[in-house]
Amino acid sequence: MNQEKYLDYIVEETQKVLAIDSPTGYTANAAEFVMEEYRKLGYEPQMTTKGGVFVDLGGENKDDGLVLAAHIDTLGAMVCEVKSNGNLKVSPLGGMNPNNAEAENCRIVTRFDGVYSGTFQLNNASIHVNGEYNDTQRKYDDMEVVLDENVSSAEETRKLGIMTGDIVCFDPRTVITESGYIKSRFLDDKLSVGILLGFAKYLKEEHITTKQRIYHHVTVYEEVGHGGAASMPDGVKEMISVDMGCVGEGLACTERQVSICAKDSNGPYNYDVVTRLIKAAKEEDIDFAVDVYPHYGSDVDVALGAGYDIRHGLIGSGVYASHGYERSHKDGVFNTFRLLCAYVK
Repeated sequence: MNQEKYLDYIVEETQKVLAIDSPTGYTANAAEFVMEEYRKLGYEPQMTTKGGVFVDLGGENKDDGLVLAAHIDTLGAMVCEVKSNGNLKVSPLGGMNPNNAEAENCRIVTRFDGVYSGTFQLNNASIHVNGEYNDTQRKYDDMEVVLDENVSSAEETRKLGIMTGDIVCFDPRTVITESGYIKSRFLDDKLSVGILLGFAKYLKEEHITTKQRIYHHVTVYEEVGHGGAASMPDGVKEMISVDMGCVGEGLACTERQVSICAKDSNGPYNYDVVTRLIKAAKEEDIDFAVDVYPHYGSDVDVALGAGYDIRHGLIGSGVYASHGYERSHKDGVFNTFRLLCAYVK
């Protein structure tokens, strides 16, 4: 069986879902896209009350079920003030850092009057005018969205239909290099959504019936801390978050590996699950690293906090520059996919 044929599908689906704006709180379009992709694969996905996507992939033992979770919500912002100059003050959705969002193109989604474009800038952003440009700390209070419209007052902006509570979506700038690197905002965690779709395709096309009942949960509030807090079917005993693997100083993982997390800021992952993941990677000669993530939380952490009595784990393709302009590699994607296939054997 040639697993490599699924890699192209994963990358194509990742690119498609990256192109659909889905900051936390504004995920319906992306969720419907994912629902339709599961339908095309022959599954019957359900939308949760919160707006996530839940899929039963089949398998034998419903009393020892496994949920594989990824999240489709991303970082973004919300309009919190229409300023007197016609520009927009915004509040972050999730951990969007203003230092690496500066000068990014964005879209403002109004509730009733369409979508407008703009750019996220420092207040008084011309360095030839602003003598304090270099010394100004980048904070949301000192930054604004400059609209690509002929407005110079709050009244003119409001006439466009823009108001407090509108969603601001930042440009992902997705690029796939000839050397196999995948560069984009929001690989956390749309890259893993692509991997889950590829895994679902693999199970269907290879006619694989797993010993455990397997479910996919594509959550929509992970970036604000309650994505995995609900929708656990009866009989589920285990949950693995497929999220970004951390890459940085002091960690072993690279963008070309699958990362297995042993501990994050909430504590250790289930010892037996981590051990079985490592064992499966070793047996299948999968390139992996085991790391401790110093500043991290996942959907499976949230599920435990919600009171579910489950074993838990976390894996993901290595991603550099997390919550910024992120980078991974097709090798890391393929190693993550292969580890999922090996783990459920």
